[in-house]
Amino acid sequence: MRRFRTKFASAASWAEFSTTTKMIQRIQSVFLLLLALAMLSVLALPLWHKADALTHQQLTLTATGFRAEGWELPAGTGPVWLIAVLAVASAVVAVFEIFQFKNRARQLMLGSLNLLLIVATIGAVFYFSTKGEQLLNVKLTGEYLSGTYLVPLTLLLNLLASRFIRNDERLVRNSYDRLR
Repeated sequence: MRRFRTKFASAASWAEFSTTTKMIQRIQSVFLLLLALAMLSVLALPLWHKADALTHQQLTLTATGFRAEGWELPAGTGPVWLIAVLAVASAVVAVFEIFQFKNRARQLMLGSLNLLLIVATIGAVFYFSTKGEQLLNVKLTGEYLSGTYLVPLTLLLNLLASRFIRNDERLVRNSYDRLR
């Protein structure tokens, strides 16, 4: 440890690094990191898919747009990239929230903002998958894929992180009240 400590310019920078690494190890930081990773995974995974076996036409919804195989996608499918923007914004807010450990009130506020972003992402996924249902053979139903199920998981992770942040705040208040 002493050899590692000598790489820092001063004892103050070592103390700040030590405090930051300890706070990142808290359970709510783990939940927020998993949330960010899950939201970034939404960008790479397909969200919804529909296939017509008779005509060999397929339609896949990703976070950046529709992908059609065997037919030409009509114009005016809407701004599907909105899903990607919401997912990236949610991941950025979650990572920023991790490093706000000294201000738990701000962490809770960012958690609420992230809740809104996640709900908006869920709404956008369902809106565009419904739009995709209408584009290809209305009689067939599409299926939701792994990317869609990650978004509600992030909602759960965000709620768990907020719960543990509130528990920390309560613990600090109770400790402060005992000291008075």
